[in-house]
Formats: sequence, C-alpha cells, structure tokens
Amino acid sequence: MFTQKITPYLWVEKDAKAVADYYLSIFKDGKLKDFRKFNSDESGNDGGFETAVIEIAGMEFSILAAGPLFKFNEAVSFVINTKDQAETDYYWDALTKNGGQEGVCGWCKDKYGLSWQVVPTEFFELIHSDDPVVRDKAMKNTMKQKKLILAELK
Repeated sequence: MFTQKITPYLWVEKDAKAVADYYLSIFKDGKLKDFRKFNSDESGNDGGFETAVIEIAGMEFSILAAGPLFKFNEAVSFVINTKDQAETDYYWDALTKNGGQEGVCGWCKDKYGLSWQVVPTEFFELIHSDDPVVRDKAMKNTMKQKKLILAELK
C-alpha cells in the first residue's frame, strides 16, 4: 500500500462523505479510498466525527468532519495546473458554482471555502518569458482578471 509522504488534511464542519463526493464530482479521475463514521463512544467527542480519504489527480487528501471549530482561509490553497483554456474553464466553473466565489488572478473558493488557483501551465511560460514585453503584458493582464483567460494574457 502506497502512502504519500505528506497528506493534506481538510477539516470540515460535517458530512465527510458529502465533501468527498463533491470533490470527486469535480476531479473525474478521483476515487474514494476510505470512509469511516465514529460515534461519540468511539471518538470521545460528544457528536462523534467522520473521516474520508480521497485520491484526486494522483494525490491523497484526508477529510475530517468534526464540527465548526476551524474554517478554511487563504493561508492554505491548492493550485490546479491546467493544460488549456477549456480545462481552466471547467475547473473554474465547477469550483465557483453552488456557493463558490470568484477571486482575482485565477484564485477562487469552492463552496466549502477552500481556496484554489486555477492556472493554465502556459501562464508560467508567459510570466517567466525572456521577453520583458511578454512578461509585462501577462502580469498586467493577470491583475485585471478573475478567471485567467490565456488569449488576453498573450
């Protein structure tokens, strides 16, 4: 059994299975690896808790549903490196619908408040270009956008 060295652990208020299903609906190559529900006797927590483990994009994430003690904030986020504008549009739309929020410069939050940056890989080529005109145009246009639009960055 493979265990990755570092696994992100996402604390949510309730229903770890619903959270897992949400991310698995967005990341089509994902899978549910484990789900467990612990009652108050087993957990020592009055309300009990749930855990789930999912694998998306080849990376394992653990989900802990144990009450409203902690909320996501922008201090931790995940970058989705996309191959083209169509894939950028897909992830952006999937993450921002049903309660998600658009941010700026390719940043958004999903309906649980988790921050993501959806970035076409070509973006990095533009902002690291040896040509200062290409770099400047890409950076200036990035600052004007919410979802990154490659055609406008070039």
